[in-house]
Amino acid sequence: METNNVNTSNLRTTPYHINQLDSNEIFVFGSNAQGAHGGGAAAFAMHQFGAIWGQGEGLQGQSYAIPTMGTLAETKDAVDRFAAFARQHTELCFMVTAIGCGIAGYTPAQIAPLFREVSQLVNVYLPQSFWNELTLAF
Repeated sequence: METNNVNTSNLRTTPYHINQLDSNEIFVFGSNAQGAHGGGAAAFAMHQFGAIWGQGEGLQGQSYAIPTMGTLAETKDAVDRFAAFARQHTELCFMVTAIGCGIAGYTPAQIAPLFREVSQLVNVYLPQSFWNELTLAF
């Protein structure tokens, strides 16, 4: 649920529902370190976009897993690795879901700040709930 109504129409916003991707788009989802993609966006990524059971992080098919079931510090490290990957692959467009805000139990206020650096990358789209949190500082 959105907590404020920040106008982010000029920002790169991930659609709320992603059912298909263009050939250069990557579905970015939260996972667990073991890659047990049994529920939420992880299961959807496995069934729709080629996520691999047993692979908890990185590019797999037309998806990219970021482990979110550990501590926020561990998630931040994984987001930093994702940022490096996205910087190296400017030919791809990364559609980040609200990682960590479902089964992992975190809130956008906790997760969005981990994406502050990533938000500057023109090939990365973030959920509206993350943009709301990130733009509160402006």
